[in-house]
Parts: sequence; structure tokens; C-alpha cells
Amino acid sequence: MTGTLYGVGLGPGAPDLITLRAARLIAGVAVVAYPTLAGGQSFARAIAADLIPAGATEIVMDVPMSLERAPAQAAYDAGAARIAASLDAGHDVVCLCEGDPFFYGSFMYLFARLSTRYRVEVVPGVTSLTACAASAGMPLVARNERLTVLPGPLPEDELRARIAGAESVVIMKLGRHMAKIRAVIAGLGLTQHATYVARATLPDQVVLPLADAPETAPYFSMILLTKGADPWL
Repeated sequence: MTGTLYGVGLGPGAPDLITLRAARLIAGVAVVAYPTLAGGQSFARAIAADLIPAGATEIVMDVPMSLERAPAQAAYDAGAARIAASLDAGHDVVCLCEGDPFFYGSFMYLFARLSTRYRVEVVPGVTSLTACAASAGMPLVARNERLTVLPGPLPEDELRARIAGAESVVIMKLGRHMAKIRAVIAGLGLTQHATYVARATLPDQVVLPLADAPETAPYFSMILLTKGADPWL
């Protein structure tokens, strides 16, 4: 009998936003896997640290920060091989994933490599999108409105076209793209409709009108933008 792989969403960062199901699985497993970025500390592990059993085997996947896809794909290949070895030995494995595993989640790369050979269960988590909206006190969509989610690294022209044609917009992965994104929003005359949120739910959370936001932004930040009147009133 092979083990089961659980892709567990941890939510946006606050440990008490981990779901009861996720907490139960983490606390009861013997093997935990999680990614790190370029040899740094794992944010996913930090969220779940108080739940990981003492003596649990930890599979660390060091994912390089590179514009090239090949190094990251190699890291997931290596991580998948180590997870597969544990599953073949009959151990269940919990893979920790910030936010939700299937919403820009790192777990989807392991899912693609392992789901055809092993039993895989996905435990959804609170997304950063909904956490930021809650922290900002900013409803995003109502009735028949559409929500557009855009990654910050998109080219400037594509960002401009997609924002211009949208009703409510969430722009994620700001990081080094903050200046470009701000310029696009300003050029469309929408700065007054935009809110900046960084590290939502954490003690150092920041919520500001985009006009007052800092010039540089961390990776874990986003811009929420709604146009027109409030449709929920």
C-alpha cells in the first residue's frame, strides 16, 4: 500500500486561518514537504510550525528565484522524487502550501508530477485575494459583476488593456513590478479607486490607498481596484 499525498492550503499567513482539516492532517502526519525560495526560510513552514509533529521527516524543496523555468522545474522534479519515495514506503505526506494549493499555489507543480501515480487529496485554504479584501474592508464583486485577477509580471500593454476592460481587478505579485503597475493605473485615471495591501493578516500588515503606498512592494502584496458605484449598497 502506498501513502496518500495531501496538498494542504495554509491560508495567507496568520496561523489561526489554517482550516481545521488542514490542522488535523499536519498534526497527524510523519512526513511534511514544503518549498523554500533560493535557500531562504520557508514561509509555508513558518505558518504551520506549531502543528508539525516533533520528529517528523521534512522534505525541503529549494526553488531558485530565476526568470528561467528550468531551475525551478528541476527543483520540483527532485522534490517529487523524494515525496514519491516516502509514498512508496507507505507514508502519507502533507505538502504545505501558502494560500490555496490551486490558486497560484506551488503544490500544483507536484500535483502534475504525482497525481497520476498516487492518491492525492487537496485541502483548500483561504486565498490571499480574499484575505486582502477582508483586511481592506473592500467588497470585490456583487450581483453579475466580473472579477479579473492579473499577475504583476504581465507586460505593460497587456496590463493596461485588461484593467481598462475590467470591472473589479486584483493585481498580484507586485514585487519589482510596482512602478510599472502604478504607472498603468495612473495612466487610466484609476489611482483613486485602488487600494494597496501587503502581508495581509500578519502583524506587519499594511493597507493604504494606492496613492499613499510605498515605491517598492514585497512579493506578498497586491492591489485591489473597483470601478464605479458600490453595487452592494
